[in-house]
Amino acid sequence: MQRQSRDSTEMVAPLIAGIAVAAAAYAGRYSIRAWQAFKARPPTARVRRFYEGGFQPSMTRREAALILGVRESTPAEKIKEAHRRVMVANHPDAGGSHYLASKINEAKDMMMRRNKGGSG
Repeated sequence: MQRQSRDSTEMVAPLIAGIAVAAAAYAGRYSIRAWQAFKARPPTARVRRFYEGGFQPSMTRREAALILGVRESTPAEKIKEAHRRVMVANHPDAGGSHYLASKINEAKDMMMRRNKGGSG
């Protein structure tokens, strides 16, 4: 009787080891496929953070750059692109605020004026 229980115990250990190896192989396969799917996904647009502060009484170049999400030394073409992007998100015809739209336009004017004056 003892010999029979020892034989069954000896047979269970390799079975458990085999199941563990198979489980590790499937987990590795799943991980590799998940990683490949993650790498192959289409690029998503970065979430941009817009200027969240209050407005100063008189607009400064720094504040204008923050509102448009550009640097103070940005070329005129990039300023126009940034202005368009921010205006599309905040246009009064699309439910945006007239006040914000006026501040965005003021920021563009400030950046364009300084840009033209500095380069001409």
